[in-house]
Formats: sequence, structure tokens, C-alpha cells
Amino acid sequence: MQQYSQLRAMLAVTKASLTATFRSPQSIFFSLFFPIVLIWIFGSLSGGGGIPTVDVAWEKGVDSSTVLYQQLEHNPALKFADPKKKDIEDELVKGRITAVIDVKQTPGAVPYVINLRTSSASQREMGQLLPVLKYEIDSLDRMFTTDRKTIANINTVKVPGRKYKMIDFFLPGMIGFSLIGSAVFGVAFLFFSLRETLVLKRMYATPISKGSIILGESFSKVLFQLLTVVVLIAFGYFMYHFTLANGIFTFFDMLLLSCLGLLVFMGFGFLISGISRNQNVIPIYANLFMFPQYFLSGTFFPKSALPEGLQPFLKFLPLTALNDSLRNVAFEGSSLWSCWPQILIMVVWGAAVYLVTAKFFRWE
Repeated sequence: MQQYSQLRAMLAVTKASLTATFRSPQSIFFSLFFPIVLIWIFGSLSGGGGIPTVDVAWEKGVDSSTVLYQQLEHNPALKFADPKKKDIEDELVKGRITAVIDVKQTPGAVPYVINLRTSSASQREMGQLLPVLKYEIDSLDRMFTTDRKTIANINTVKVPGRKYKMIDFFLPGMIGFSLIGSAVFGVAFLFFSLRETLVLKRMYATPISKGSIILGESFSKVLFQLLTVVVLIAFGYFMYHFTLANGIFTFFDMLLLSCLGLLVFMGFGFLISGISRNQNVIPIYANLFMFPQYFLSGTFFPKSALPEGLQPFLKFLPLTALNDSLRNVAFEGSSLWSCWPQILIMVVWGAAVYLVTAKFFRWE
């Protein structure tokens, strides 16, 4: 008697599940077209209403005793970066801060000079910074000078830079958004439905093993979601010049990170399908896991906009780890090895959720 091939059975399940996924309008919409619509909306924005503050930094060794320093330091329109937390030179070159400011006293008729080091990546923001500086100079002129003299001049030096576009921030967030939503909801509803409709029970009548069923369904989800990642990256790259720092190598690094993140999120889908007693509670459990991460993990806006007290905890969220690692390899050109903290966080989450899932997952 010919031995039953578990590999062929697993591949058959994979094929059937993948076909069913492609035939599902909901899967296509939420995994692919919905993120593309959001990318199109945010990618088409061109500066909109501006920002309330300008990100700047002080030059090393700046004289903090001068009245001009004090005026600028306390101006609410200027947000000074902390050199202990950020690499100021790297932030300047990549356009994440508008300028590095130095204030020096001079022996001539003009008591001070403001030296600005800016980059070619932040010229749009210079249109916001210069009026702020001139306003402070004019205020001090009215207080301390006469005969229409000025208390300070402004000198600007521009260094080469690479512009950090909105799409460079937004597209990795959309990849994470697509992966976590499709993996958690897709897996949870799928296996709950297979159990409730007795499909799993019918499969038991065949020689196929439980492991092959799980692997077949999982492979179909991974293949489909990685295809959506390819489409999203291609859409962002060709439509809005999304940055792939090392070209095709960056593309494959993003796919590997997406695959790891997807496997972690699928684990939560398996867990939710196992602990859910009816179909109505699946969205509740899924959103309890996903919804906070949409707003805490830097998906739609930078995590730096959130309170300082939350920052130490945010980096340990699985979606944060995925978003940060994707942005690091895409724009920074980082290697996978340099993203080991984010990879470790995802691996730990994955190991934990699958251990818990093994205890709670139900076949009947």
C-alpha cells in the first residue's frame, strides 16, 4: 500500500487556502487596496498646514550665558534635540533637524552672530526657522539697540544631505498595518470558522496530519501577505520614490523582516481563535491587541509625539519593532544584523505567543 504523502497534502491545503484568499474581496481590500489608498493620500501631501515647531539643535560648546541664547532656548517655536539621545550630525544630514545653531559674541559693532549649519535635506523648514530667528533679533534690537543697529547677524552654511520624505516614514508603517491586521483577523476567523463548520473534523477523516493542516494554511497566508508587501513597496518606490538605501538588497531585507513580523502576528491570530468561544468576540480580542499598537508603534505618526513616560515601553511592542526595523533598513541602509534588538523583540514575542497558543488552541 502506497504511503500517504503529508507533503502533498500540505501543499494541497496551501493551494486551496491561497485560492480562497484571492477570491475573498475582504482580504484583497484590507491587505492591499486599503493600504495603497492611504499611501496615495499621505504620499500626495505636500507640506499641508506645516508644523507648529521647528526641530533644531545647539552646536557643541555654544555660549549659554548670552541673552540671545536664552531668548532662543525659551522660544516655543523651536524644539531643541537632546544630543544625549540623538546623533545630531546624522539627524542634520538626513533632514530630521532643520539646523544646528551656534551663538557667538563678536568684537565689532554687531555684538553677536548666529551661525547656522543646515543641510540640503531641510531647506523647506528653513522658511520656518529664519522668521523665528529674525523675530527674536528684532525683539532684542528694540530693547538694547538704537540708531537702527542690530544686535546680531545670521550666517548660514549648508552641508549635503538626503531628504527624509513623508513616504519614507509612512510606507513601512503601512506594511506593518497591513501585516498585523490581516494576520490576526485572517488567522483567527479562518480557524474558528473551520472549527465551527466542522471542516477540520472532516479533514480528520483523511490521512492528513494536524501539523500539515496548520502549515498549509500558514504558508498560504505568508505567501499572500508577502505578495502584498512586494506590491506596496513597488507602489511606493515607483509612484513616490520611496527610499531603498541599498536597492534590491534592502528590498529583500524588508521581505525577511516582514515575514518574521507576520509569523509573530499569526501566532496571536491562532491564540485568539483558540480562546474565542464565539465569532462575535474575535474582533474584540483582536482589536485589544492591535488597536493600541496602531497609535503607539509609530504607524501613522512618530512615537516621539507621545509622552516621554511611554517611550521606554513603546519599543518593546511587536509592531514597533517591525516598523522601526523596516525604516532602519529602508532609509538608513542598516543591515539585518544591526537591527538585532528589534529582531530579538519579535522573536521573544513569537516564542511566547506560540507557547501560550499550544496550551489554548482547540481543534474542536
